[in-house]
Parts: sequence; structure tokens; C-alpha cells
Amino acid sequence: MNAGRRKVGFLVFDGVKPLDFVGPAEVFSEANLTTDAYELRFYSPSGENVTTSMGLRIGVDGAAADSGPLDTAIIPGSEMAPAVFDDRSLREAIMRLAGQARRVASICSGAFGLAATGLLDGHSATTHWKFADVLAARYPRVAVDAERIFTRHGQIYTSAGVAAGIDLALSLVEEDLGADVARSVAQHLLVYMRRSGGQSQFSTALKLPAPRTRIAQAVASYISDDPTRPTSITTLAAHVNVSTRHLTRVIRDELGVTAAAYITSLRLELALNQLESGMTVAEAAAAAGFASASALRRAFHARYRTTPSEYQRRFRSSSEDRAPAL
Repeated sequence: MNAGRRKVGFLVFDGVKPLDFVGPAEVFSEANLTTDAYELRFYSPSGENVTTSMGLRIGVDGAAADSGPLDTAIIPGSEMAPAVFDDRSLREAIMRLAGQARRVASICSGAFGLAATGLLDGHSATTHWKFADVLAARYPRVAVDAERIFTRHGQIYTSAGVAAGIDLALSLVEEDLGADVARSVAQHLLVYMRRSGGQSQFSTALKLPAPRTRIAQAVASYISDDPTRPTSITTLAAHVNVSTRHLTRVIRDELGVTAAAYITSLRLELALNQLESGMTVAEAAAAAGFASASALRRAFHARYRTTPSEYQRRFRSSSEDRAPAL
């Protein structure tokens, strides 16, 4: 066995979500095809085999207490969170692995496990958006950021749902072995090179609540049909035949945002698609209805914590490199 391999320990337990540990494990395993850099080991709190959330039986290499030194400890999540992490033996297993590891990462609701042991106190962290409010309420000393795909504070990492665990694993491979290796892994797994950790977890259309009333539905439809056309609260009010004051209240109550914020969000989604299709930043800004490329850059950075050019570079680094040679 290669003595220089980095030992990655995955903690599995009854009720664990398979994709939360299989996805990241595949990233490290794929890296081994060209680098032989990682040794993957799977542990349970007691050393007994476990049953996943889908009923799949998983064999383990031993108990967390017997793991020995690790380079990386991975704590996956469960649909039964947060209650599953109230189990004392599971929390002790997390502490044992974390205490033996150079760095620790949680996947999805595995953040509850890190939070339950105090490892996230005073840190920024993320989890799947559907668990974010519960995580924040249960652990007020954790700065929960439901927008981010993954976070890092020192040697502690957290990530959002299933696909974000792959993003985080690719980031760790890039950190260990460089961008070329990470890019090669992404190409073979047919995923992006790496989405920026600050990228939003979900699209604007899914994030905003569905409009309930006829007025809100008409406004949402009007904006969605063509986000690029000049739109103001006055033109929207005229379209649905109500006063601007009444419409402002309806949009706020129904959609939870201002009309301007809603329009900007839809335009950002459109610009994202245009950038992925190969348009320049200026072209994407015009196609999405932004007044200028600078306006797009400001809005893009505020929402995704990266620039349009950087996003496009990452998108192209995976999609173009995967294209077959002609």
C-alpha cells in the first residue's frame, strides 16, 4: 500500500443517505485511477454494518474509535436529521473521527452532526436548504448560510445537498492535487469542474414562493414571459389594472420580495443560461435586460459571490474539455 496516500474516513450509520457518502467517495476513487492518492475507509459508531435510508446494507471497515489518524473525515447526512444526530454513540463517533483528522467535512444534513458536537460553534456553515432554518434555530452559535453550496472555516467544511457533496469533494481534490487532477475527475464523472462554493443552491424560480392570487400570478407570468423588457411598478400595475400601492403590497405579501428584486432575480437566471451558452458578459447582460455589463456584474456578484467571467470559465473548463476530438 502506498504509504503516502491520504486516508479518507467516511462515517456511516443506520439511516444514512447513500448518495451523501457515495458521491464524494466516487470523486476520491476516480482520482485514484491516475494518482493513487487516497485510501478510503468506512466506519460506523460500533463497527457493525449499517442499513441506509433506502434499506441497503453497508459493510464497514471497523468502528470509528479504531480509525487511527485520518487526513479527512467525512460526515454524511440523513433524511432523519436532526433527530438521528441526537444519538450519543453517533456524536461520540463524530468526535473521534474529527479528533483524528486533519480536516473534517459534512455533507448535507451531516452539518447537524458537526453542530451537535460543537465543531461549528462560531463558524459559518451550510446544509441543504430544507434543513437550514432548523439548523439555525437549534444551534444559534452557528452562522447558517443557506445560499452557499459549501463553506470552509479553517479545516472544517460543510456542504449542501447531494450534488454539493461532489462539488466539495472536487474542491478538496483540487486543494490536494491541483486543478488539473480535479478537472480530470470532473470530466470522467461528467460534472462541472467545480461550482463556486458561493453559488446559490437553487434557482430563483424554485426559491420564491408560488403566487396564490390572480394578481400575483399575472405579475409573475408577465415578468417571466420576458424579463428583458422595460418593467416598472407602474407598468406592472397598469397590466393587472390595480394601483401601484396595492400591487406593491401584493408582491411583498405573495412573493416575499419587491418587484424590482423579483425582476433582477429572473434576469440573473436568464443571464446565467446565456453565459453557459457561450455569450460574452456584455451579450448576456443585454439579452437578460440589464442596463450594462457592469450592472450584470454587480448583481451577479451579490447573488452568486463570483463574477460572470469566473462562472463562465469554470463552466467552460468542464464542458469544453469533455468534448470529443474531431
